[in-house]
Amino acid sequence: MSELRVEDRRGIAVAWIGDQENLIDSEFLAALNEALDRIEASGAAGLVTTGGGKFYSNGFDLDHIGKLGEQAGTFLADAVRLLGRVVTLPFPTVAAINGHAFGIGAMLALAHDRRIMRQDRGWLCLPEVALGLRLHPVMNALVATRLGDQTALEALITGRRFDAAAALAGGWIEAAVPEPELVNRAAAAALDWSGQSRAAVAGIKTDLYRSILGLLD
Repeated sequence: MSELRVEDRRGIAVAWIGDQENLIDSEFLAALNEALDRIEASGAAGLVTTGGGKFYSNGFDLDHIGKLGEQAGTFLADAVRLLGRVVTLPFPTVAAINGHAFGIGAMLALAHDRRIMRQDRGWLCLPEVALGLRLHPVMNALVATRLGDQTALEALITGRRFDAAAALAGGWIEAAVPEPELVNRAAAAALDWSGQSRAAVAGIKTDLYRSILGLLD
């Protein structure tokens, strides 16, 4: 993966998760968790994640998983715990979806409080059905919570690729904007929801998403 970097925009931490396919492997999980540790310690008012190329994240690195052997289950559990961590971060979070987000990459975007997408490029897709795969219960609960049962069902049983217009209509995202505006718009959205007690925000999210978090173990 490309090196993950974090910059500050008016108190909002913008985490650039890479400028390639941003495939999720063990290195990616470690790098993002370490960045989240630093962001939480910094006192940032909110978080934006985005990519620097034509991908937000193209999902799991299947070659990496294939080499893990008996450790593949541990890796999946670590990926699911990362989703749970993002869901309950103690400040507003916004995914600035700059391009394609597939599989776990789309789920990472869904784990954020808000999602804004580039209007002219990218698909959101949950392609597991084409691979004959079922989702981890946490992933199912997250997708259903964010999208609602009907859109979640369509996405999961068809593997449909949602462009920005379809994603907006289906409730994946709240806005589709030109690429030059994407990160600033996402940072403004995070700032708009900021300013509350971190402890209160974390507690509210934990209570609100108890049905998801209860499936982590």
